[in-house]
This record gives sequence, structure tokens and C-alpha cells, in this order.
Amino acid sequence: MFPATATLTRPLPFSIIWAARRPRRTATARTEKKQRQSNLGFSGDRKETSWHCVEGCGACCKLQKGPSFASPEEIFTDPSHVELYKSLIGPDGWCVHYEKSTRKCSIYAERPYFCRVEPEVLKFLYGVKEKEFHKEACSFCRDTIKAIHGPNSEELYNFNNSIRKSSS
Repeated sequence: MFPATATLTRPLPFSIIWAARRPRRTATARTEKKQRQSNLGFSGDRKETSWHCVEGCGACCKLQKGPSFASPEEIFTDPSHVELYKSLIGPDGWCVHYEKSTRKCSIYAERPYFCRVEPEVLKFLYGVKEKEFHKEACSFCRDTIKAIHGPNSEELYNFNNSIRKSSS
């Protein structure tokens, strides 16, 4: 590769060193690896993540989340939906229907559509495809929980633990 007397002014990238040391794979080895990979995650052995609300969290009920989240004007195209959303914001930024003592929604059964984490709602508001619903809903929840309760919060631990249990 290099003459024995050549000196390098900077170290070789790790990828070059690794490539030089690893043995070449044969066609048979590549085929076997592909067969093993095709059995991971797409067969009946492994369930996909399944989103569900975890009681006692309430992170989504904090309606004024700050500049890192989209404003109602950025989310809704209908001005009446913007007004409805804004009318639900209490003086402390939480939804006026969120009961802090019980950590529950007082109008849960009659809550507005944008409070519902359902495939149709995420598709309508954010363009999330139905097959991506569970993955995206989990991601949205984690981001919101981290922003509201913190990355080391009991709420995030409970959410992750509950999702993990339902997916195994």
C-alpha cells in the first residue's frame, strides 16, 4: 500500500484501517447475512411499537409549550380552530380542562379533535401516514414529555416503560 519508508503526516481514518483488517466476504457469506437480516424485525418474532396514552402524564395538556413547538397558527389552517385552541389556554399555559390534582382531563370524552392522538388526526394536522402513526405518535409524546417534564422525569420513564411492555 505505502512504501515502507513513507511517513504519514496524519493518521489514517478508522474506516481505512478497519477495511484493511477485515476479511473479504464471499458471496455465500453475504447471502447468509441477508437471510439472517430478513428474519429480524419483520417476522412474527418482534412486535412493532404501539402507541397508547399513559395515564397521569398530561404533557400534551400544556398548551403553551414554548418556541421549540409549533404555534397554533402554524398547525391549523382554519382560524376557528386557532381560536378554539387559544381559548383553552389557562393563565399558567395549561389547558383549562386539565385537572392538576388528578392529572386528568375533565372533558376527555368530549375533547376537541386536536386533543386526540389518532391516525386520522395526525394525518390531517401533520401529514403522518397511517403506517407511521405509532412510531410518530411515540416520538411526538417523547419530545413533549421531555420538554414539559424533563428528560429524566418519572413521566418519561413511565411512558417508555409502558410502550416497551406493550411492544414485547
